[in-house]
Amino acid sequence: MKRLGSWGRVGDLPATLHLRVQRRDADLPPVSTLPVPLLPYGRGRSYGDVCQVDRGTLLHTAELDRFVDFDPLRGVLQCESGLSLGEILRQSIPRGWTLPVLPGSGEVTVGGAIANDVHGRNHPGAGSFGHHVEALELLRSDGTRLLCSAGSNPDWFAATIGGLGLTGLITWASLRLRPVANAFVHTRSARFRSLDEFWELSAAAQSEWPYARAWVDGLARGRALGRGVLVGARDAPALAELPAPPRFRAWVPPLPWSLLGAASVRAGNAAYWSAAGARQRAGVRLTHYERYFFAADRVVAWNRLYGPAGFHQYQCALPERSMREATQALLGRVARSGQRALFGTLQRLGDHPAPGMLSFARAGATLALDFAHRGEATLRLFTELDAVVRAAGGALYPAKDSRMPPAMFRAGFPRWEAFGRFVDPAFGSAFWRRVSP
Repeated sequence: MKRLGSWGRVGDLPATLHLRVQRRDADLPPVSTLPVPLLPYGRGRSYGDVCQVDRGTLLHTAELDRFVDFDPLRGVLQCESGLSLGEILRQSIPRGWTLPVLPGSGEVTVGGAIANDVHGRNHPGAGSFGHHVEALELLRSDGTRLLCSAGSNPDWFAATIGGLGLTGLITWASLRLRPVANAFVHTRSARFRSLDEFWELSAAAQSEWPYARAWVDGLARGRALGRGVLVGARDAPALAELPAPPRFRAWVPPLPWSLLGAASVRAGNAAYWSAAGARQRAGVRLTHYERYFFAADRVVAWNRLYGPAGFHQYQCALPERSMREATQALLGRVARSGQRALFGTLQRLGDHPAPGMLSFARAGATLALDFAHRGEATLRLFTELDAVVRAAGGALYPAKDSRMPPAMFRAGFPRWEAFGRFVDPAFGSAFWRRVSP
């Protein structure tokens, strides 16, 4: 049985059958002929096991990649669910339109962006991806097709946004785009030496820099704990001359070991900190959107840098009332554990009504930390971090998770039981089997 795993490459599970879905109007084969559970699978950019089944059927959507219709007056794009966000931008930006919410990779598919209700660096102003979905079609295992929107089957709409692919197969969706002048943004970097300084900087940046996310030095200790670089961005206006877009791409081959040891990461962090100081002194810079939003995509298969054991990303959302103390406590526990957070990001989240029953982003902040998988020692640290997040009233991100305990999931997503009524009886995932009764 072929293994087609997650981006984190930890505990990949075999699927018995890989079924290619090639047309949005095609029906699924009778469920009685398929190994269950069924689960949609796009490009495997989920870090954990929300995109995995154990000896079930993965419904590949890579060939559902067609543009269907575009309304240039309203800026509404209808497209199939397997189309990647990067491909949408390559076609839409030259025509003066862009997606209003972008996650950290252009390889994410439309279906995956909806199923995980992804958020971007502009969440305080724009909300999450689900806020900009106008309608979608849901194909259930019994052959039923549901048109879902705020006005048509609204309960199914709310269950499918952020529904982790469990309510059925999204065949197509209509997305509201927004106008843009070109493919560039103005960016500005600002270093901070403590978390207190980050909170001040991020609050001040929101009005002028709608996109903002900070890199946090995961190896910093002592007085340097919580240091990082906040990079803000805003759309560039129409300009007479624009630089050429970035062309460089690197490729990471399969490796028998990790290239991200303590010494190499410490050197890289020091170099980034120093370079950020130079960028800060340079002021506002003109940056292509790919370099700002999808920097990691410029290194193909970058997940291999962590070695064959894979990696975890521990990402949590923390409510406004406790985000400062909890972030400090989380970084402090990581520093004392001896485990290395090889990459970290921190950003503010806005106060928007959740579009989905299991939407992750909520008012406050989100902290994400990458760890090479080192077995039980890594998992013990995560249990300690869970205690901090749960005491703070926070939640873990299912799209990035590979080990969340059921009680942690239920505490962070109180509507999980109501959501369960919308799960297709033939659909499931390794994640859902782990966190639900």
